Amino acid sequence: MVGERGWAAAKQDGKGRRGWKKVHLGVDGASVIVAQSLTNGNANDASEGLVLLDSTDLAVKSFTGDGAYESVAIYKVAKAKGARVVVPPSKAGRKSRNRKPRSVERDRAIRRIQKVGKRRWKKQSGYHRQGRVENTLSRWRSIIGGRLRARDAATQATEALIACNALNRMFELGRTRSVAIPG
Repeated sequence: MVGERGWAAAKQDGKGRRGWKKVHLGVDGASVIVAQSLTNGNANDASEGLVLLDSTDLAVKSFTGDGAYESVAIYKVAKAKGARVVVPPSKAGRKSRNRKPRSVERDRAIRRIQKVGKRRWKKQSGYHRQGRVENTLSRWRSIIGGRLRARDAATQATEALIACNALNRMFELGRTRSVAIPG
């Protein structure tokens, strides 16, 4: 989330003048930002997940996100792109009762969670990779900051894109490279 001060003011006394924004990031296996979008604070995460999936031309092997991304549309679009979805179903999640389920992958996750428990499912499914996005957001907050400087929505979107490009460049320059030493 970007612009938390405005959110806190609106939440506490209703006098916040500025709305808050959410930055949605898609990262690859190396934690490089490959897709991003900036939305109002009340945007639906699952809808933005679809935007992120559609905005990249790269091959997507896996879509990993928290429970806010659990939607039939995410499963359908990810399947069309050949990607596996790793999203924990809600606590109240139940398998489809129809012969033709809404999502075979979701039903499989629910069955597995019922069998081994949610904690073990997270480890087996690779859900821990979701932490890469959280780490990238942490890098954003520590380097870029917690607020946008631009006032206009279009300019804010440009600012977010520039910030992502800057973070990727810094990450590329600062990443350690391991090389085997012949012995």
